[in-house]
Amino acid sequence: MNQPFRYAICNETFGDWPLAKACDVAAACGYEGLEIAPFTLAPLASEISSERRGDIRRTIARAGLDCVGLHWLLAKTEGFHAAHPDPDVRARTSDYLGELVRLCHDLGGRVLVFGSPKQRSLLPGVTAGQAEDHLVDVFTRLVPVLETTDTVVALEPLAPVETDVLTSAAETCRLIERIGSPHVRLHLDVKAMAAEDAPIPEIIVASARHLEHFHANDTNLQGPGFGAVDFAPIFAALDEIRYAGWVSVEVFDYAPGPDRLARESIAYMRRIEADLG
Repeated sequence: MNQPFRYAICNETFGDWPLAKACDVAAACGYEGLEIAPFTLAPLASEISSERRGDIRRTIARAGLDCVGLHWLLAKTEGFHAAHPDPDVRARTSDYLGELVRLCHDLGGRVLVFGSPKQRSLLPGVTAGQAEDHLVDVFTRLVPVLETTDTVVALEPLAPVETDVLTSAAETCRLIERIGSPHVRLHLDVKAMAAEDAPIPEIIVASARHLEHFHANDTNLQGPGFGAVDFAPIFAALDEIRYAGWVSVEVFDYAPGPDRLARESIAYMRRIEADLG
């Protein structure tokens, strides 16, 4: 084992809990970081005052946690689309992503995970090549604010059941190379990688040069260890490439409850990590 992994958890796992309670439980379970879904704070990032941003940052820090950054960037918003043929819509989308970048920075975070399948999927009359051109336009426009705030947007390949644009890590890496900025990198998600033909460890190793951030979950939409995915070869691959970013738990099925999801997910990952050692 080259170095211990840093574990984080996404705040929407805790539902409607007060942020302070969620932070305290996450810290008690052994997490070091908290990842934020902006829709849990306000409908739009622009509605979050500087005073509240400061309060959120201090609440996270008081629990001994770091703010990892943001994900689910465009969830529950309207009027944004990163692959839209209308340049005005793309400009509006890029401007709003800039608002999210500033929010991330104000909260003490560094990484913004761009998944947002509905806001990148093909629209009528738009080809896959044109959609990728539009994405390059949006994220190239975003680079100056990323540079100013020293933040990174991490593009997330998603399964074909969720979107028809950027459905593999290799495709996403090619787009990242077209943009050509160290502030636009790759995010990998276990559930999404499981939909690819290549084994997950192979995808991790092949994508190592671009990898910035990592979500741990299972194909059953719950946490690591709750389903059939074996994390031993996955963690071995992360160790092989000397991955130094966060391993952040993201779930979509909250049925086991926040306490159990948080506690058992990190316990499982620590057992896998100990076996690597």
